[in-house]
Amino acid sequence: MPFYETVFIARQELNTQQVEELTKQYSKIITDAKGKILKTENWGLRTLAYRINKNRKGHYVLIESDVESAAILEVERNMRLSEDILRYLTTRLEKPTEGASVMLGDNKNSEEKEAA
Repeated sequence: MPFYETVFIARQELNTQQVEELTKQYSKIITDAKGKILKTENWGLRTLAYRINKNRKGHYVLIESDVESAAILEVERNMRLSEDILRYLTTRLEKPTEGASVMLGDNKNSEEKEAA
């Protein structure tokens, strides 16, 4: 099965628990389609480059999966219908990524610099 990476931005008004619930909901669609979740990362609340639907910030989440394209289409359909999702993007990967993403690595480096 092909590998996919989906990143979505949820509204800033949602709390962390609601964002995790959205992530579980989309992950369940993938697992119900006999797919496998390889990685899930919550990048936290970040400032957007520009306003989207009157929002200046958003919760960023990454889901990396190994699933057929029909399941990805269903996930994207649900994201398109949800009022809590500002933007989403799915890309096909040649092979699964290893380790934490660059976004998480960037956060850890900045936290280490602040602690020093």
